[in-house]
Amino acid sequence: MAELADAPDLGSGGETHGGSSPPFRTSWLGLTQKPKTRPKVPRRKGFLRSFVRWLVIGVVLAWSLAAVTLLAARWIDPPTTTVHIQRRLQAWAHHRPYHERYKFVPLSQISPDLQHAVVAAEDARFYQHHGFDWHEIQIAAEDDLEGGRTRGASTITQQLVKNLFFGTGRSVLRKGAEFTLVPVAELVLGKRRILEIYLNVVEWGPGIYGADSACRYYDKIPARDIGREQAARLAAILPAPLRRRPERMNNYSVLILERMSQIGW
Repeated sequence: MAELADAPDLGSGGETHGGSSPPFRTSWLGLTQKPKTRPKVPRRKGFLRSFVRWLVIGVVLAWSLAAVTLLAARWIDPPTTTVHIQRRLQAWAHHRPYHERYKFVPLSQISPDLQHAVVAAEDARFYQHHGFDWHEIQIAAEDDLEGGRTRGASTITQQLVKNLFFGTGRSVLRKGAEFTLVPVAELVLGKRRILEIYLNVVEWGPGIYGADSACRYYDKIPARDIGREQAARLAAILPAPLRRRPERMNNYSVLILERMSQIGW
């Protein structure tokens, strides 16, 4: 009887409690099992997940801000662009003097000859495409495959998005972001406003931005008074505004004038 009294009381659940020892669960086979605990996520893996999550949130917020900026640009003239800021920082970093000439004028104050010259030089199918000129993209791709690209494929809308948000750098990520914002610009701005903003913010020389500033700097006249040949020379320097000068663009300006005539301008 004493031995029975000293035996542990299994009770209905088969559990024993001895002091502060952790409880064990006994199965019907008489085997004891530790209670299940949630597996711990490695610290490095948890950090990576958190980093990716916040990176995605940041990208979405940045894209949304750019889209809202494009919508606002329908009514508000951009006070500056990423290219303007980039050039200012470059001058500061290299301890060079920098004087910015930037004046936004309505499209009606820019000579039709200059408007036509820029379109003929930079994006002849501007009024036909919806942000991307797939014909020019195909030609540029074929030139790349043959090992000698002779022309670019960026439209005026693409160049505007690049000027506003991405600067002059080149990367796959920039191209991807640009690709998603170009349709937004086409949708919310329309052709006339896209051309108006582009002509006013595009770089036309060291510290020279916009058609009116360029006309006053190179030809000493406002943009509304620029002539046909002068307009072609100004348009000819846009692909490399820091290296080219209008008075040296004899051959290319003739080609632009021929394009204008072919289009009917």
